[in-house]
Amino acid sequence: MKQKNRLLEMYHTLYREFGPQHWWPGETPFEIAVGAILTQNTNWGNAEKAINNLKKEHLLNAKKIHLITAKKLASFLRPAGYFNIKAKRLKSFINFLMNDYHGSMNKMRDEDMHILREKLLSVNGIGQETADSILLYALEKPVFVIDAYTKRILSRHSFQEYNKPYKTFQEFFHSSLKKDIMLFNEYHALFVKVGKTFCKRKNPLCEKCPLLKFI
Repeated sequence: MKQKNRLLEMYHTLYREFGPQHWWPGETPFEIAVGAILTQNTNWGNAEKAINNLKKEHLLNAKKIHLITAKKLASFLRPAGYFNIKAKRLKSFINFLMNDYHGSMNKMRDEDMHILREKLLSVNGIGQETADSILLYALEKPVFVIDAYTKRILSRHSFQEYNKPYKTFQEFFHSSLKKDIMLFNEYHALFVKVGKTFCKRKNPLCEKCPLLKFI
């Protein structure tokens, strides 16, 4: 079976097993972008607690976060861990959003995807995975997000070597699949699901995994 066909079959297998993932959770594009930054080096549950803190204080707003100090912001981000670092990173993103797009996620969405990606990568604390998560989930741009789960699953199924660069993994998806926002969204979310459930870093449950047939 060709790699492209294997990749599509893998997607359909996961979708049949787990169904739609409704990812990324968030009521607005801004909330999703904030979540992409806060979930760095932690699980979603912790990031969500920090977001809820901002909501309780009526601070989940670009202009309001722009006005408060990083120290004050950090006090609300404690559940997400590394809260001082994340406060600075979130402030850097907000400064970028305010300066380049007048605080509007809609104006950011209107930017050319490739230009916007380079701009996001120039923001302190935003790496490729975070930038692509913002592009795909918050702004609905057709870019595939590569994370540790994706690399682990693909390497264990002999699609790519684990230590290959981010760009290599991403180009593999972009060249093999139709650039469909919903497909990229759902596929990445399904990788996260199977990675957490079966394809664990230690003691993977290979015999129970729905992807066993692809090994």
